Amino acid sequence: MMETSKKLGNELYQNLGKLFYAVAMADHSIHVKELEKLNEVVHDHWLDVDTVEDEYGTDAAFQIEAVFDWLLEYGKEADDIYEEFEQFYMENKPLFTPKIKQLTMSTARAIASSFAGSNKAELIQLGRLELLFRK
Repeated sequence: MMETSKKLGNELYQNLGKLFYAVAMADHSIHVKELEKLNEVVHDHWLDVDTVEDEYGTDAAFQIEAVFDWLLEYGKEADDIYEEFEQFYMENKPLFTPKIKQLTMSTARAIASSFAGSNKAELIQLGRLELLFRK
């Protein structure tokens, strides 16, 4: 049972990395300020969420950054990546406690507004996320 919850915890963080990438990439570019904001929020808030560690014993929350960086390196499309997150959410809703949802929304908003305020594409992405979390 523990291994399953550990695996799901890791998958949760990997999918949050996808989501935050999709929000930052909604306008087809990622600014250094968005990266800085992501790293800041992960370090300040996500590291405390739980004690799930990945197989190397580092905090699983760092996977948020690792996945984000990987997607950025390979220039993935925001819409495709968002849909992957949406599918994960629909299949694993119990993982998304009210606390996780709240922190996810506030992180997404922080990233969207970190560079020159939220633009239309990012606001649309945030709206999609809010609607998804009501399902």
